[in-house]
Amino acid sequence: MFEIEIRRTISAAHQLKGYDGDCRNLHGHNYEIIVALRGDHLDEVGIAMDFKVLKREVDELLKTYDHHNLSELPEFSNCNPTSEILARSLYRHLSDRLNDDQIKVHHVRVEESASSAVTYFED
Repeated sequence: MFEIEIRRTISAAHQLKGYDGDCRNLHGHNYEIIVALRGDHLDEVGIAMDFKVLKREVDELLKTYDHHNLSELPEFSNCNPTSEILARSLYRHLSDRLNDDQIKVHHVRVEESASSAVTYFED
């Protein structure tokens, strides 16, 4: 089994409604996003998933979030855009875009800071 991983950075704001603390106020993060795919098949060149293709797909999706107030996006109108919710959302969007018989999104990690992160995956 091979695991293919890329790291991307986005800047975004959010606020957590109903939270008893500073995060209820509008604030921002430079999120580190780590996307990991798994597959056991290599193509004729010896590649499980072309990094160029993976980066293009992830970058296209991340444009939706980068330099936006996540709390104002329709996707999060019924929930707080916590790191947990963001990781799950990215995982599901990327799974829809990338999963096939050869490769599957394994997990998405969202790091709010150097000391705080969430990893989402599905069994």
